[in-house]
Amino acid sequence: MTRRAGLLLLALLLTACTEGDTAQTARPPATTAPAPATAPPTSTTTALPAATVAGCPAVPARAQPDPARPKYMLRADVHPVEGTVDGQLKVVFTPDLDTDRLVFRLWPNGPKSGPAAASLETGPVTIGDRPVTSTLDDATTLVVRSGGTFRAGRPLEVAMTWQLRMSGPANDRVSKNGDSMRLGSFFPILPWEPGVGWATDAAVGGFAESSTAPTADFDLTVVLPDGFNVLASGAPDPARPGHFIAAGMRDVALSVGRFDTVSAVAMAPQPVQVTVGVQKGVVDTETPKAYLDRVVASLEDFGKRFGPYPWPAFTMAITPELGGGIEYPGHVMQGQNTFGVTSHEVGHQWFYGLVGNDQGRDPWLDEGLATWAAARFEGRLDRVKARVIPPAVRHRVGEPMSFWADKSQLYDDGVYTQGAQALAALGDPALVDCALRVYVAVNAYRIARQPDLVRAAAAVFPDAAATLASYGVKG
Repeated sequence: MTRRAGLLLLALLLTACTEGDTAQTARPPATTAPAPATAPPTSTTTALPAATVAGCPAVPARAQPDPARPKYMLRADVHPVEGTVDGQLKVVFTPDLDTDRLVFRLWPNGPKSGPAAASLETGPVTIGDRPVTSTLDDATTLVVRSGGTFRAGRPLEVAMTWQLRMSGPANDRVSKNGDSMRLGSFFPILPWEPGVGWATDAAVGGFAESSTAPTADFDLTVVLPDGFNVLASGAPDPARPGHFIAAGMRDVALSVGRFDTVSAVAMAPQPVQVTVGVQKGVVDTETPKAYLDRVVASLEDFGKRFGPYPWPAFTMAITPELGGGIEYPGHVMQGQNTFGVTSHEVGHQWFYGLVGNDQGRDPWLDEGLATWAAARFEGRLDRVKARVIPPAVRHRVGEPMSFWADKSQLYDDGVYTQGAQALAALGDPALVDCALRVYVAVNAYRIARQPDLVRAAAAVFPDAAATLASYGVKG
């Protein structure tokens, strides 16, 4: 994500954040499984070549998505003028642990980062074709029970209808801005962490991405009025406008509007179809082509540094009333005049998109690493290293969002900048890139924790644990 430097409300901590040093002042067995037809590119599962940098070990083969990952069939009938979305959801979910309930997060009902209201309501829930009980434990937590135990390894087909309502513009991931709409974290999603269980922590400040949602497959259909177009996560189906296949993603998002678009192909290293759309009427200091070129260059650079971009397509939408950028796998939302944060947002495709993390528990694992990626790409690492971290948050980079709840003005320095500084302290930047490539390969399609990064760094830097601990990394 990206965040404007300067005074920020806490509600923006998990919504529109910019890399503080570079901001422009400016998540009985079923009989039908809605499985997308397209799997993640095979290049993501082959052995990656050893780096040519002296001291960099051979990188292991990239981990593959769980074959039993959730499979969503999602339909969204979008009404931009009214500011509503009518939805249908069906998901096949196979828990890897016994559980007495199913949980869906309704993130639009969490604390808002602006005055505009958004609400997500669900209809009756069925498992198979049988109605079950659903209750709201809190505004963002829908709990489903059948009166028994859902056994590990047994797939369940869960279905419901839902409706999203928005009242107007917000500097946020769910927003109606004239005749454009941003739709991120906009539908009920399962917050299951494999091997752990349900993630039910309350949102801190603003509602977060469903960052603890497991990697899943999505068959997404978006229905629009005439004259509107959509940019979304996943690969578009040329035979069915508005239909997207998002394989091996932990979440999907989309932007709706009247977009002027430009496209190109990035080699990252396999071909990636890149499309950038700018909402009609948006005036920006940069051209759409400039954003497109920056996205392509970033994808290609990070594909070499951290391993292949894992999906066949990437889209970006420039829409009004957004102070920075918001990342989702395969889709990024940015506001006007946010060119300087573009490479940071693209970096999140590896650090949050491909390698997931619980952003409430370990926010630096995506923000600090995306800051590192952008600083390397932009040639600004020395500038990031030179920034002085305020004493109140020095050596505390590994703290959860609850720690930052009353430190909103220090969050950029404490997490974004200090996270990149912790990596820089390891040593040769080329070897840090190597360590991150190992981290990506080992933890792809999973929810990583801080010790996972420490282990990957230790494969390159023997003293990594002590170095990172001195910055507050929890190994």
